[in-house]
Amino acid sequence: MSPTALAAIADVAPQAQVTSAVGWFDGELRETWGDQVADGYLPPNSAGRGTRAERDALLAAADIVLCGFPPPKDLVARAPRLQWVHQTPAGASNLADADLWGSDVLVTTSRGLGNTLAIAEYVVASFLHFARGLHLAAADQAQGRLRRFAYQPVLLAGKTVCVIGAGGIGAEVGRLCAGLGMTVVGTRRSADGPLPEGFSLVAGPERLHELLADAQFVAVCCQWTPETEGLVDAEALAVMPDDAVLVNVARGEVIDEAALVNALDRMRGVALDVYIGEFDRPPSAELWGHPKVVITPHVSGGAEERSSRPLELFVDNLAALCRGEPLRNVIDWNRGY
Repeated sequence: MSPTALAAIADVAPQAQVTSAVGWFDGELRETWGDQVADGYLPPNSAGRGTRAERDALLAAADIVLCGFPPPKDLVARAPRLQWVHQTPAGASNLADADLWGSDVLVTTSRGLGNTLAIAEYVVASFLHFARGLHLAAADQAQGRLRRFAYQPVLLAGKTVCVIGAGGIGAEVGRLCAGLGMTVVGTRRSADGPLPEGFSLVAGPERLHELLADAQFVAVCCQWTPETEGLVDAEALAVMPDDAVLVNVARGEVIDEAALVNALDRMRGVALDVYIGEFDRPPSAELWGHPKVVITPHVSGGAEERSSRPLELFVDNLAALCRGEPLRNVIDWNRGY
């Protein structure tokens, strides 16, 4: 944690004792979460620090925990004084396999406050990648020939994009797409409230298929919940126009991957920064080996600069906790985020 963040914590809660345990739990996190997660999210060859007893003592004394991903799966069991956990990532579903899920501990996330611009740029880059036919270049190079007429590039300007989940990330996607001259429509849990910048329409989930029918480009940006699992299914894919481009920066489980494989022949391209089972295994061979599919290892939020907003939210919530006021971005276990 930076000196600036520590100073901010001291300003709002001078009585707080802050202990940095960065890297302490890496060894046991690899054991409990597996190599797939550890290789993607932990420093290479990091084995952690201290003994199990020392780490248990740290948690036993903790009233508040600030963590990234992955957290200890047994955090609640080992921290009997625990009142509040703030997770710097945005996705609540990260915690589904931990004992925090459904517990009495107050848990907040950085929903809508992460590197939303970086993720939105990933979406636009993916749209352009397929719109300009750049996915054909690697095949041309490998085969040692150039197929000029195979590319058939299209303009983004004038096309319609449907943003599934017009929240923090989705709103930024819509703003960038509107700046490129696209018509932006989207869905979110509730259609009430003002339109995000650049959107011409935001509807409830019941109108998703209607909006997909006119969308040559689709960005999946919603939370993974029981209501959104398999949301982009065979029927949703069938109503999309031929030659559509689909990008998923939400969670793999939002898309029915078997249905997606069956729909690939009529699509222009698919970019997946997430996939089903990404914490446990590689992507399915049917998707990973397909020439119309680009798969990346959950890197859409990466950039040379990190958003400071997750830590700012933590500090604001810490001040609210000290004043006895409600916290922002508290997970509703029934809703799923």
